[in-house]
Amino acid sequence: MLLALQDVTFEFGARIIVEDASWHIVPGDRVGLIGLNGTGKSTLLRIINGEYSVSKGSVNKIRNLSLGFFNQDLLSFETDDSILSVGMTAFDKALALEKDIERITHELEHNQTEALLHEFSDKLHEFEALDGYNMRHKTAQVLEGLGFSTADLERPYSEFSGGWRMRVLLAKLILQQPDVLMLDEPTNHLDLPSIEWLERYLQSYNGAVIIVSHDRFFLDRMVNKIVELYQQQLHQYTGNYEDYEREKEMRRELQQRSYENQQEYIRQQERFIERFKAKASKAAQAQSAMKRLEKLDRLEQVDGGPSKIRINFTVDKTPGKILCTLNDVSKHFGNITVLDHTGVEINRGDKIALIGANGKGKSTLLRMIAGTEPMEGERIPGHNVVQSFYAQHQLESLHLDSEILDELKNTSSGRTEMELRALLGCFLFTGDDVYKKIRILSGGEKARVALAKTIISQANFMLLVEPTNHLDMNSVQMLIDALNKYEGSFLLVSHDRYFVNGTANKIWEIVDGKIKEFKGTYAEYEDWKKRQAAAAAPPKPAKGERGKNRGNNNNNNNNNNNTPEPAAVKETPAVSGPVKGTPINKEAQKELQKHQRQFQQLEGELARLKEKKQQLEASLGNPDIYGNKGKFQQIEAEYKQVTQDLEKANKQYEEVFEKIMELEG
Repeated sequence: MLLALQDVTFEFGARIIVEDASWHIVPGDRVGLIGLNGTGKSTLLRIINGEYSVSKGSVNKIRNLSLGFFNQDLLSFETDDSILSVGMTAFDKALALEKDIERITHELEHNQTEALLHEFSDKLHEFEALDGYNMRHKTAQVLEGLGFSTADLERPYSEFSGGWRMRVLLAKLILQQPDVLMLDEPTNHLDLPSIEWLERYLQSYNGAVIIVSHDRFFLDRMVNKIVELYQQQLHQYTGNYEDYEREKEMRRELQQRSYENQQEYIRQQERFIERFKAKASKAAQAQSAMKRLEKLDRLEQVDGGPSKIRINFTVDKTPGKILCTLNDVSKHFGNITVLDHTGVEINRGDKIALIGANGKGKSTLLRMIAGTEPMEGERIPGHNVVQSFYAQHQLESLHLDSEILDELKNTSSGRTEMELRALLGCFLFTGDDVYKKIRILSGGEKARVALAKTIISQANFMLLVEPTNHLDMNSVQMLIDALNKYEGSFLLVSHDRYFVNGTANKIWEIVDGKIKEFKGTYAEYEDWKKRQAAAAAPPKPAKGERGKNRGNNNNNNNNNNNTPEPAAVKETPAVSGPVKGTPINKEAQKELQKHQRQFQQLEGELARLKEKKQQLEASLGNPDIYGNKGKFQQIEAEYKQVTQDLEKANKQYEEVFEKIMELEG
């Protein structure tokens, strides 16, 4: 165990963040810390980091535990050093040794004493043990993985914007290799290639990782545990976010069923008491029933969960078939070419996601389509198009002295105050929040107001830049549902792959100055990219060819350049199993028989587990079981275990079935 929160309670004034909460973090943990905005996820990380002291309980850590905490507060750091130098400060001990070695080297030029030579040797050994010779290479590798070019590495840190500075500080943190790495919304500042690089990096990270993120794709690929901060408690789940959703729903159903059964048991006991408490012959039994009810540990009814308010778009006019056309357009910034003699057409019903690395011109292209960016070439607007543009710079159009609710009322959308308040609730403004002045809002809150204004604009064509920034998962899902029902068209830029996959029916990417279009969802696009990469990769030789190819290579080394290429270069398909219609060899036949036996065993195991689950469900359906707390807890635990065993057995069953089909194929 690396650290443990034991019965921790922490308050901000009168507000309780966590109460009697426990959480153990062990090596290899990849934890997704989730919860609604404002529940205290970042505060919990600060408690672990030692920034806040708990009012009750304890935070226990192993000796010399190193913690790394990536968060927005890091932006207060300022320097004119190069980003390579900033990243290399992760190797502070190696850098200090490097200076010592340099100093001793100068001293040895004039004074070669035995003591100085020993010190020099010790310092070199320690420097090598810290892998000091590779620290520049490692730093450059991580920075370039996070999207910086080689030329950027020597540029001053102060020249970069906030998002790029956060990448530098993230690089420094992961290079420090802390025992526990805590990341608060790390993907907010990354484009898709950088997010994918970070995923690959973290998968082989040696320490424990705790991630706060609203990026569901990122959590699904990264974590093996979910900890949900909900109602001042920490609820722990095994698996990724998808597993958490499935497990939580099962828990809710079980809790609701248990609650209903207990309520039925209570009603039966109360009827018995009411009927027989006045009868002398039954008075003792009625008294016992009353005592049982008094001692009963009452279950709580399942709460309704997050708000299910729906966002609804309205479209004022129906546009023509073509919304916008760009013909032979080019865009240059000095010597940098963003678009080069390319074109595109947006049709009614298109729901397009423009993806790719930062700096490729995505926002520029949106402004060109909106008609606000000068360019070479032709832009043809469509008929009856009412467009609305949402981006961070739209925050400037907000009226600072207006209240949030009035800002929406002044859009002339025709919506009632109740409808506007419901919409603002989706964007995390509840109760008296709607009366806050725009002036006092944070950047994220202003962005949510601007997005709400975009939604009620009645536009039939929307251009959206990173609309999910500053939204929690519940609000992101509401926005996905709304865009799927939206009768208009849209073009969006987003690095949230779950959001893109749930909304877009076309994918655009800018490649070498050209706009490339893929018709389909993001998941289909990813699958297509993988197939393209596999097709482009050099073919693997068949097992039988490998020895021969090595021999050919050795022979060819003695020949001149006119010698034909070795057989390994030829596109010979790898043989992974018998061709259909040919007899299976003895080794394969044995393997097939082994899997067939395993298949039969699994069929029997599945039947046994299903029967046991039905028996336990019947027991949980018996109201009398709730009169015995110990018995109820035992059956509930058995039910949960058999459900997990059944899911595992089903997975094995499918894997063995697929293997049999492959061997028989």
